[in-house]
Parts: sequence; C-alpha cells; structure tokens
Amino acid sequence: MPETTAHVTAAEISRIAGVTRATVSNWRRRHADFPAPSGGTDTSPLYDLGAVQVWLGSRGHTQVADPREELRTAVRFQVSDPDRTASRIGFVLTLARRSPDATAALADLTDAELVVRADGEVAELLASLPGPTPASPLFSASDGPTLRALLRCVREAGGPAALAVLAERELEDSSATGVYGTPEPLAQLVAELLPAGVVRVLDPACGSGALLEAVAGRGATTLLGQDSVPVQAQRATVALSLAAPRAEVTVRVGDSLRADTFVGLTADAVVCNPPYGDRDWGHEELAYDPRWAYGVPGRSESELAWVQHCLAHLAPGGWAVLILPPATASRPSGRRVRAELVRGGAVRAVLALPAGAAPPLHVGLQLWVLRRPEPGGPERGSVLFVDAAGPATPATGEQTAGSPRTGSSRARIDWVGLTARTLAHWEAFTADPDGFVAEPGAAQAVPVVDLLDDLVDLTPARQVRAAPADVDPAELSARTDTGRRKLTEAARSLLDAADLTGWSEPGTSARDWRTATASDLVRGGALTLLRTVPDPKGAETNGAPSAAMAIPVLTGADISRGTGPTGAPAELRSEAAPVIAFGDVLVRGIAGGGGPMCRVADEGDAGALLGPHVHLLRPDPTRLDSWFLAGFIDAADNIAGASTGSTVLHVVPGRLRIPLLPLEEQRRYGEAFRQVHELRARARRAARLAEETAALLTGGLTGGALLPAEAPAPADTGPA
Repeated sequence: MPETTAHVTAAEISRIAGVTRATVSNWRRRHADFPAPSGGTDTSPLYDLGAVQVWLGSRGHTQVADPREELRTAVRFQVSDPDRTASRIGFVLTLARRSPDATAALADLTDAELVVRADGEVAELLASLPGPTPASPLFSASDGPTLRALLRCVREAGGPAALAVLAERELEDSSATGVYGTPEPLAQLVAELLPAGVVRVLDPACGSGALLEAVAGRGATTLLGQDSVPVQAQRATVALSLAAPRAEVTVRVGDSLRADTFVGLTADAVVCNPPYGDRDWGHEELAYDPRWAYGVPGRSESELAWVQHCLAHLAPGGWAVLILPPATASRPSGRRVRAELVRGGAVRAVLALPAGAAPPLHVGLQLWVLRRPEPGGPERGSVLFVDAAGPATPATGEQTAGSPRTGSSRARIDWVGLTARTLAHWEAFTADPDGFVAEPGAAQAVPVVDLLDDLVDLTPARQVRAAPADVDPAELSARTDTGRRKLTEAARSLLDAADLTGWSEPGTSARDWRTATASDLVRGGALTLLRTVPDPKGAETNGAPSAAMAIPVLTGADISRGTGPTGAPAELRSEAAPVIAFGDVLVRGIAGGGGPMCRVADEGDAGALLGPHVHLLRPDPTRLDSWFLAGFIDAADNIAGASTGSTVLHVVPGRLRIPLLPLEEQRRYGEAFRQVHELRARARRAARLAEETAALLTGGLTGGALLPAEAPAPADTGPA
C-alpha cells in the first residue's frame, strides 16, 4: 500500500499540541532544535509530522487534539485507498462491538501488535461489507498510528464519528455530485411520516444510512439500501449494524437507476434523499424502462425518475417519503409526469421545509409523501400541502453537527415545533382527508382537479396562500393589539437591562492576566468536565421503557437560542448521560452559526440530561464562579483557539483558557457577565416580538383585514 510523507502546517501543529498558533510561532523562533520546514513555501511552510511528534514528546507536550481531528490528520497523510478504507471501516465495527474493558485493553498493545490483531479480526467481517473484498494482509506496519487514532476516536467520540471521518477522504475523490447528508432531525421527521408497523424499508440512495437508521428506531427490522459510492455503502452497513443490531441489514453498491440491485423487490416503505440536478442519470438508455408508469422523465428531471423508482419498489398501499429540491414541484419540463402522479393518486402530500433545514442550506427543500395505489382502492380526491418554510423565527442561524461553516445569517430551525406542526397536519389529513380543516397560510388540502391546470405547480407556498376572506378582521386586530402590548413591555425591559452603570476603564492599557486551560483546572480539582458518550447498544431497550425517557434533554440548539431543554431522550443513544445541576456551565460542542456558545444552568435546566455535542463544566464553587467561567469561555477568541476542524468546528473544552483571579474578583466579573447575559436574552425576546408583530400588521394590511390610521387633518394656517 503506497504511503506519502506526512506533512503538517503550523495550524495543525497547534491543534495536535493543544496550544495557540502564536505559541507554535514562538517555538520556531526560540528553539533551534524545532524541526525545519520540509516542504511548502516561505509563507506557508510544512513540517514532517513524525519529526514534530518526536520534538513535542521530548518537550513533554501531550497531544490533546480532538480524537476526530487526530484521526482526520492520520488518514489524510496516506494515499486514498478504497481497500484500506474498507478495512478501517470493518475495524470500527469490531471495536464498537467490544466491551469498554476489552477496547481499553487494545490501547496497551504496541503498534505492531495492534496491526496483527486488527488484521485477524477484520478479515472475518469484510465479506459482510458491500463492494469487493480487499486482499490480505489488510494492514501494514505503517498503519499502526492510524489504527491507534481510530481506536481513540471510537472510544471517545463513538463509532459513527469515526465512520464519518473515514468516509471523508474517499468522498473527496468521488465523482458523485448533488449528494448531501441528511441531518438527524430531518431523518426523524421522515420516519415519523410513515405509518406504524412498517417492517421492510428500502433506501435506494442510502448514503451514510441516516434515513434507514431513523426508521429502524421506529420498529423496522429489515433494512435495505443501495448507494453508488462504495465507501458510503460500507459506512451505512456498519452504522446500521451498530444502531440496530437486531435488524436484518442488506446494503449493496450500485447506481439504483441504472443498475438496480433489488429488481422485483417490494417494500412496505421507501425513504430516499436522492442526488439533485443530475443530468446524466441515464435518460437515453432508460427511455423504455418499465418503472416509468407515470411518464418518461425529462433529461433535467432526475428527481422524478427517483420518485417513480421508489414507487416501483412499493407494495400496493405502501408509502414513500422523499427529500426533494423545490424545483421538482414546478419545473415546466416535469409538468406531465407531475400531472399523472397527481391524477393517479400517488402524491399524497408535499411539505415545504425552511431554508437551512438540510444541505444545500440556501434552499428550502420539500418532503414528498407518496403512496402506491391499490388495485380497486379508493380514489384520492385531494393532496395535502404544508408550508413549514415560513414564517420562520428570524435570527442568526445555528450551526448543527455536520453543517458547513458559514458566516451568513439564516432562519433558526425549531425542529421540535416544526415536527409537531407538520405531523399534526399530516395525521389530521390521513384520518379524514375530506374533513381536513385548513390553516390559512400554513396547510391546505387541495382537490386533485384544482391541481391539474396548465402548470401543475405543487409548490406548497402557492397552494396554501390565504384568501382575504379566510382572515377574521376582529381576531387579527386583537392579535396585533396583544403583540404591540407585549412588544412595548419587552422594549421597556430591554431599556432596564441596558442601564449598566459603574463600569470603568482599567487605565491607559488593557488589563493582562495569567491564564490556565480547563484541562489544568481539571487536574487541579477546581473543575470537572462531563459529556454524553454515545453507546451503540444504548438504543436497544428490549421493549422496557427507561425512566430517563421522561426527562428532557438540553441540546446545543437550546444554548444557541436561549430556550429550555427541548431535546428528546431517544436521540441520546446513551444510558449514561450526565444530569445537569444548577450552576453548571454548558458549552456547545460545535462552534459557529450564531447565538451564545455557553450559558450557566438555571433552575429550568437543572435535572435535564446533557445532550450530544454539549460539554458540561462543573466548577468547585469554593474556587470558581460559574458566571465568571461562562463569560470568559464565551469570548470569540477563546472559542476559536479551542476549536478544531475545517468544515465543522468542534470545540475541545480542555483547551479553553480561564484567567487566574481571586474568587472575590471572579464574582465581580461574574455579576457583570450575568448582566450581559440578561441584556442579550431581553434583546432577543424584543427582536422576536418585533418581527412577529410586524408580520401580523403587514399581513393584515395586505390582506384587507386592517386599515391604516386616518391621515391627520392639515393644520389651519389662516387666510393667505
């Protein structure tokens, strides 16, 4: 297996050593034995990783990089090799199936012993992974450091995190385009749109297996997947084996449209997040394919080809949910196929999501809910349209796990509220389609005959548009009066919070102080660091309800938007989530997006479970003040210095730096930070109420339910 010389930048050295970039620059200038550059340019030098590690070890610098970053670095310094990646993915499965004690024992092996052990154990599993079986030996002596980094990542961050890192390199070299991941909240919504009792579920573009994992959590026991990228099929196989060890998992490699590996198979349900905008999907060679029961899709209509592919794999009466771009609902080239899908009763609902709900983040995607008609079954007289895309809560968008770093501002996604509203409309419609009560501007059941016009436009925003007659002027006037009153109260409260007095400058220059890392404070006993460690077996409850299922979970989104715990315990996948106590400092594990990065737990947070991607710092109150700690942690430069990653920035809590001050002075700073927190919270509430009130007033004026104030009579200026 070919190797490359491992080179690192100064920034990567800082992450490996757990120091700032300025510290690395100081090392280069002050220490003559610091490794000389072995590549790069004068302005961007590269250093030999092995030499750097030896130098750091000689100086006693323990590597404190995030385990994902350490694995990412180790993998990047070797040539992309599909066989090697498949072997590593198999090693993840063997590690995740071990007990914690057995996994910990592997860390005591030498690199050579670890390579031999991994080679023997993985060889037995590779036949179960999709794609060609790599030739033996699977690992070479040079794989020892990478396997050790993989071992640490699985132990500390979980198997799914390790799989994601391993897949990154192969996906970078893949020619696949228009392929995006599915965030967990969206995958859960897709699963909940399916009826209870589905057993066999197919995903013909399964990617990492997120959608199949979600339906497995709701009882599906036969999980079938296909993906054109081998590493994604292998990743999905292992991820599903970990998340649903009792399910029958079959994932195959291949292009589902051109080379369907499940020909003739019918499933209870199909879920799919297909590639978007693929003009090379096989239009010419598949022109006479029997799957096109509703018409041959045009060259630019790959999404409608996926729609019909999914319908072809459903048993009569079976359901499918697809995540599609909004253009699928309105492009003129797809009008005839859409018309036949609607006329034939296959389309049951189209649900619009807000922009930012899933990649690509600038596009508001749609969920299409389909059902394969049953011979002799009832006619479908209407289609449900739900516009969950707006109005959204205007705020700076939150960064979630797996979303790209961006400096733009977008609407924040309230997944709990969005899911509840969407499912309420869907359940009401499925219970009584003819008696569905519309919600103007949000949900409408539209008769099929009204959809079959010249456009056959299935865009929810177009179909749920409220008519003026649907608005009660008296009700709207009362709502706007209430909104204005609440806004006035919030504005006064904000003015009170902004009345900050007694603050002063330290002198002619900014104050300087000594600092310590959170890791130093932990070693000194002043601080305890806790987090929720995913347990791949935690989702298996053997049918017995857990007492923790009734306890709310605090998530990173709750910290960002300043709400109480809103997470669901089922999302934890852990039986040992820490319980939050009053005064704990809670830090989001993923940096960026917007809103505060941390907060101090209050009475509303106490007793909740710690969610994924959230770090808990529990200070000794006799040595550290909670608000003092939270205030300095939330500083932008502190978060930046403790973050690792390129696309997604993960916060390494041990690298956060805290000033060393006497407790009384800490409390003085802490009170100031508490006042700033209150100012921010009141400003956020006032901004939200202002937007809501403005939306009500604008809608009332444009809808004819409100009249503007009479213009004042001109002043009488007397005779000219």
